[in-house]
Formats: sequence, structure tokens, C-alpha cells
Amino acid sequence: MNRFDYIRPASVPEAVEAAAVPGSTYLAAGTNLLDLMKGGAARPERVIDITRLPGLDRIEWLPDGSVRVGALVRNSDLAYDDRFARTFPAVAEALLSGASAQLRNAATVGGNLMQRTRCAYFHDLASACNRRAPGSGCDAREGENRLHAVLGWSEHCIATHPSDFCVPLVALDAVAEVAGAHGAREIPVDALHVLPGATPEQETALAPGELIVSLRIPAEAAAFARNARYLKLRERTSFAFAVVSVAAALEMEAGAIRKARIALGGIAAKPWRAREAEVSLEGAEANPEAFAKAAEMALAEARPSGDNAFKIELARRIVARALTLALDGTPEAMPALPASPFSTTPGANHAA
Repeated sequence: MNRFDYIRPASVPEAVEAAAVPGSTYLAAGTNLLDLMKGGAARPERVIDITRLPGLDRIEWLPDGSVRVGALVRNSDLAYDDRFARTFPAVAEALLSGASAQLRNAATVGGNLMQRTRCAYFHDLASACNRRAPGSGCDAREGENRLHAVLGWSEHCIATHPSDFCVPLVALDAVAEVAGAHGAREIPVDALHVLPGATPEQETALAPGELIVSLRIPAEAAAFARNARYLKLRERTSFAFAVVSVAAALEMEAGAIRKARIALGGIAAKPWRAREAEVSLEGAEANPEAFAKAAEMALAEARPSGDNAFKIELARRIVARALTLALDGTPEAMPALPASPFSTTPGANHAA
């Protein structure tokens, strides 16, 4: 780990001013950043500790029915907030699917939005990685790449985005509220993370020094509360990132689908919203044929980036299954630890 200056601002404006200096980075729980610093993949010259900034640790319900979640709210606190879990169950389910109970107790909403890829070549300083060292190449292209991207990748980077939390946020049109040197602005979570193209080192739409201060989920997203699921397929029961994941939500009316939302994780450098697939379901009867068609549309542009063609068919099947589970209805209670013997609901199965 390199030497760095440590700064603890007392307000958001102070934090933004401090972070305007090149080489600065923000620190919240540090569940991702500290690992990167210890391994040398991140070498900030200034660490701006925002953990004590006032007002960023609140869940605030707004008069229009939307909710504002402060960037320092802990993942577990949000997942187990009764009103939040009832209103946006797929988001709570995604939070409970991530990491471990200990990490969920430490990790923050803002940090989850900003976490970086878990691509092994990004973390390995001996490997070429355009995302870590622009212009060095991408060893993942000819390396171990069975879990890499099948949508939105480029010859410069085939990494995937690791977040569970962000997948249903994209499906539900959540917005990140940002503070920066030029004032406040909003960025849809769907636009927060960017595809690699020729500049994979540019991972988000944030300007230098900008700070996510809160997350807002619109009131309209509550219409999906009765039929919403997050399904994650991983290589071990817990403490594993998604091979493929899907957030699926339906708004039903007289047996037909009034609106649908579908987003996928583990398949691109950002959570992937399947908008054309959603449109195909609107007004349709909810049945296996409609779900299979939507799944085909969701992966229509997918192509292998390496030895990972299996992920395309796998993703199709997970989309159809997630829609089926959503149609069956949101469970009354989610397991505390997905698919583990410690689940609060015996026999519960909300992880593939």
C-alpha cells in the first residue's frame, strides 16, 4: 500500500472541495477500496473519509411516495427496513444476496454503487488490464474468461460489474443524487456506469470529485411490489458474485401484464436493462411463451467474449425463471441468508 494523505471533512461541500485535488478518492466503509489499496490496484494520494458527514445515513420517505436513501446507509439496515422491504422487495432481496452478513453490516449504499469490477486481471498487477493501466492490454481476452461479459464488451475490456444491489435499481429507474464542484445534479443509475468502449478506465459518469450523496427510488416503482423478484445464480451458496442475475418485476391487471421491468447482472460492465423485452410483455398474457420470448429479446445482442457462450443461454433461462417467480408473487418474508440453513423461512429458495 502506498503512502497517502488522510482527510476527514465536516460537510459535503468540504468533502467535494478536498476531492477536487487530483489523486483523491472517497472512503466510506472501505469494503472494496481497502482491498484494492492493499493489493496495489488502487493507489490514491489523498483519501477523503466521508463516514462522519451529517445527514447521509437516513432513509427519508418523501411526500410523493418516493424514498431517498442516504449514501452512508448500511446495506443491512436498508434491507431489513420493514417499509422499504415491503415497498421495493426486489431491492431488499438483492441486498440480502450480496457478500456476507458481516460485510452487509459494514457496506454502504453509496459504496455499493461505486464498487469496481472483480475481474482477476484488474486485481493482479502482473496482468495487463486497460481498466487499471490504460493502453496496457487486456489479458482476460486470452485468459480465464468464462465469467466475463457477453453484452456491451469491447476489445479493450470484457469485465463485468459485480453489484447485486444495482440490478433492481436500474430496473426501477432509481436515481443517484450527486454533489460536485458545480453544484448538485441527478444521474439515473442506468446511466451511472458506462460501457468500456475504447476508454475502459472511465467506469462511471461522475465528474472528478463528484460525490454520491443519496439514492432516490421513484414512487412509481412501488406498483411492482406484489410481483417482484431478484434471482442470482452463483458458484457457491453465499459470499460469491453472480454468474448471472436478474431483477424481474410485473404490474398485473386483470390477468394481463400492464408493465414489466427486467434488468440483468453479471453479463456486462454495467447492470443491463432489457427495455425491448419489457415492451414485448406489456399487454401480454403472463405465460411461459411470453416469458421465453422476452428472454430471447433480452439476450438478442449477446455474444461471447471468450469461453463463456454458456452464459447467454444461462441468462435466457434465468430471465424466464425470474419472470415466473415474479408472477407467482413476492414472498411474505425473505430468508436472512439466501439458500442457507440459517434462513428464517424453512425451505425458502430465492437463490439459484
